[in-house]
Amino acid sequence: MMFRDKVVLIVGASSGMGRGVALHLAAEGATIVATARREAKLQSLAAEILLQGGRCAIHPADARDAAAAAVVVAATIAQFGQIDLLLMNVGGAPDIDLRTIGAGEVIGYMRSNYDVCVHYLFPVLRQMMRQRGGLVAHTNSLAGLMGVPLQGPYSAAKGAMRLLMDTCRIEFADHGIRFVSIYPGFVATERTRTHDMPSPFEISERQGVAHIVRALRRERRDYRFPAVTSGLVRLATILPRPVVTMLLRRRLRTARR
Repeated sequence: MMFRDKVVLIVGASSGMGRGVALHLAAEGATIVATARREAKLQSLAAEILLQGGRCAIHPADARDAAAAAVVVAATIAQFGQIDLLLMNVGGAPDIDLRTIGAGEVIGYMRSNYDVCVHYLFPVLRQMMRQRGGLVAHTNSLAGLMGVPLQGPYSAAKGAMRLLMDTCRIEFADHGIRFVSIYPGFVATERTRTHDMPSPFEISERQGVAHIVRALRRERRDYRFPAVTSGLVRLATILPRPVVTMLLRRRLRTARR
């Protein structure tokens, strides 16, 4: 994809990699529609984009609210007439020990990582069907490829989104809609600085943004990074399950010391 003159809706654009991608694509000539909960940070993003000669509209909204997400999509279409690219860069969770939480908390973390994407995905897909094409991208996680200790609900939500996106590729292919699933490992962002969980092979936010932009430009179906962490996860999916379980239990004991 070339980004010039494209209308790009970014969910989770107020900080972190979402903000970085918004700035990068705006510099390449895209019209950015930025949404997140924190209005002040969205205003700061828009001001920076406008100062650099770019175009940006902001829509403060809570992605956990399906009606609010629908309003953002409708307002984008009303203003610009189309949505060429949807990037869902939203969600996250601290380290969570399943032995210490209840069902409500698990559902809450699922909602903040799965529902927040679904609320934007389907209104945008309806528009892309009308315009006969578009690109949908989701910042997933390598944790969505396997169960990770202290990240159970997060892994489950990301795994659910992985399967949903895979199904969408099949069912929406005849409408010219393409899908990109992006799987980062550990990235040092504002949100992750408060986590106590070990972050092996962590990369910088700037590096993470560069990977996401590359995945969007190349329209890679599945894009995983960084290489070392991705390789370890790939290895874990082919090793015998008892071996992987033993290694992950060892990691859990180390993390809790």
